[in-house]
Amino acid sequence: MKNKINLKKYLLISLLVSGLFLLIINLVTTYEYRIYNRQFNEKIVSIVAKVQEKYPMVSELEIMEILNNSSKPEQDIFFKYGIDIENDSIVLNNDEKLADFQKINMIIGLLGIGVIYVIFFGYERKKSRELNKITQYIQAINKNNYALDLRDNSEDELSILKNEIYKTTVMLKEVAFNKEQDKMNLKKSLEDISHQLKTPLTSILIMLDNLIDDNNMDQVTKEEFIKDIKREILNINFLVQSLLKLSKLDTNTVHYLKQKVKVEDLIKEAIKNVAALCDLKNIEIEFKAPKGINLNCDFLWQVEAITNILKNCVEHSLEESKVIIKCLETKAYVLITITDFGEGIAPEDLPHIFERFYKGKNASIDSVGIGLALAKNIIESENGNIVVESNQEQTTFEIRYYKI
Repeated sequence: MKNKINLKKYLLISLLVSGLFLLIINLVTTYEYRIYNRQFNEKIVSIVAKVQEKYPMVSELEIMEILNNSSKPEQDIFFKYGIDIENDSIVLNNDEKLADFQKINMIIGLLGIGVIYVIFFGYERKKSRELNKITQYIQAINKNNYALDLRDNSEDELSILKNEIYKTTVMLKEVAFNKEQDKMNLKKSLEDISHQLKTPLTSILIMLDNLIDDNNMDQVTKEEFIKDIKREILNINFLVQSLLKLSKLDTNTVHYLKQKVKVEDLIKEAIKNVAALCDLKNIEIEFKAPKGINLNCDFLWQVEAITNILKNCVEHSLEESKVIIKCLETKAYVLITITDFGEGIAPEDLPHIFERFYKGKNASIDSVGIGLALAKNIIESENGNIVVESNQEQTTFEIRYYKI
């Protein structure tokens, strides 16, 4: 396995070292045999020469037959000299050489064992150092130090462990960063909510004080105050409902009921939601879309998103104008465009138009700047995106729902 590559390397080195020392021992043994053989042969040659000198009648053939005879001699003439031909060498020098070579072989064997031990000791030492480093890394991570880079390009077990710890470190760093961002966002949201609620609540309190303090207030003024109070309460209710929806989206607690939805039905439902507002400004909504375009989405949430966009378009349209909705389908996405003909969005406002509580240059007095932010969150949560283009004559929102 790849994660065993380092251990395999050390095992291979050990095998090579063992083979090398075995080869050395074999060479030494061969050399020992040659010396032993040479010395023995030299003694035999000396004996044969002496026999031929003393006994010339003994032929060389007879001597060769004696030397090459494999039968055991009937009398052991060396026994009386203390030489056991079964265990001892007749040539005493050979015993001395044997003892020397045994010492040499022992030294070579010990050296081989020592080298192999050093190899594995080095491996274990390196492994121990890496484990100590990893322990220090983990201790640093526990102290919220996420600036460590543990990436390792090798493929042994410890490198794989380091890479996994690095991935965990990156994840923890991201979690810590997101947690800090969430705190900042929560703080900013609370400040924005406090500001958004403070104005209408202050207006309501002032109008209620006027109603309570002025017993002689005429009926027309009273009715105007009551209408204003109702409007402010409706604004607060809209703000609270929108904030609740946004908080659900932020905390990923929305459970989408995805189903096959006709785009035509989705648009028509959103048009119904802004029908009263259209009647007040005498605005016509023109809807053009081919039949049979479908989306896999949560019907109610997407109606909410498109309603908020339509509401924004109607509010910023000129009276007695129209809003045009078009739809088309490609292999990659379903596109919905919503175009209004009004004062347009100021260039400096375009980059911020989908930010929460942002009020553009042409925003209405009652606007709280949350409708488009909510629409964007809903659309993006179902694999879509929204962009806007605007000039002094018209504004177009483009919504794409991607199929992949």
